[in-house]
Amino acid sequence: MKKAIQLIDQDLTKFEDYFSKAVKSNAPLLDRIMQYIVKRKGKQMRPMFVLLSAKLGGEITTATYRAASLVELLHTATLVHDDVVDEAPERRSFFSINALWKNKIAVLVGDYLLSKGLLLSLNNNDYKVLQILSEAVRLMSEGELLQIEKSRNLNMDENIYYNIIKGKTASLLSSACGAGASTTFTETNYIEKMQQFGEKVGMAFQIKDDLFDYGNKNIGKPTGIDIKEKKLTLPLIFTLNRCDKNLRKKIIYIVKNDNRNKEKVQFIIDAVKSSGGIEYAETKMFSFRDEALKILYEFETSETRDALEDLVRYTTDRSY
Repeated sequence: MKKAIQLIDQDLTKFEDYFSKAVKSNAPLLDRIMQYIVKRKGKQMRPMFVLLSAKLGGEITTATYRAASLVELLHTATLVHDDVVDEAPERRSFFSINALWKNKIAVLVGDYLLSKGLLLSLNNNDYKVLQILSEAVRLMSEGELLQIEKSRNLNMDENIYYNIIKGKTASLLSSACGAGASTTFTETNYIEKMQQFGEKVGMAFQIKDDLFDYGNKNIGKPTGIDIKEKKLTLPLIFTLNRCDKNLRKKIIYIVKNDNRNKEKVQFIIDAVKSSGGIEYAETKMFSFRDEALKILYEFETSETRDALEDLVRYTTDRSY
């Protein structure tokens, strides 16, 4: 990710300033919460994809910073709401908004972030960016609901899994690339191409996240958390579809009824590892990554293209 950061280091600083101003509120409590959110920002991968996708088509403009801010506002809003739904006390090793200020305030904060993002685009006539991001919010909601539906009976095949992560994760990264591109590219086909590129990266990104659930490293997320939440991810789906009837029955029973038992959860993790589920998921992850790079290579060689490639490879090579 070094190439990407070095190339847009100043642009990221300008974005951070723009984002801080975008979330500012005259309500003291809300402004205090916004400052807390700004200070605990993550790796900022989505804003980086917005900025680099724009730079691929020309010079970064104020419209690009607005697009990056909208992406981050929407993303943060969904995370705040997710923490309420999941009753999560932490986010990125910090206390979550709902843990500090309770659920009611957290829900209202998520709503505030969403409205600020919408107004930021509407007040500046950024209709194309708004259209792209609104579609992403729809897909994210559908993806989450599909996951909840399928988790109830633990009946999921690989294609359904891809549909879920395409909606809940890849759609936002796709829209980030498309929104950024729309601020510099004039040709619709280039914008669509960047959206396709972002979707492939997003698919690889989510599979990598799912693989962390089976790792041994301290990455700020406990292993087995997806199993405890009855989420069927690719390594487990692969195992369930290929193991014998007795093992399948045992795994499903644990996920449904014994998912808080550390030893039982570890049994599933070990079963996934021994079945080849990790290797299979990694193969699929790298396949999506390579599809993204194939699209990227259709653009002319440049510093920006190299930086985007560096960022893509980071999504699958990262250790946290």
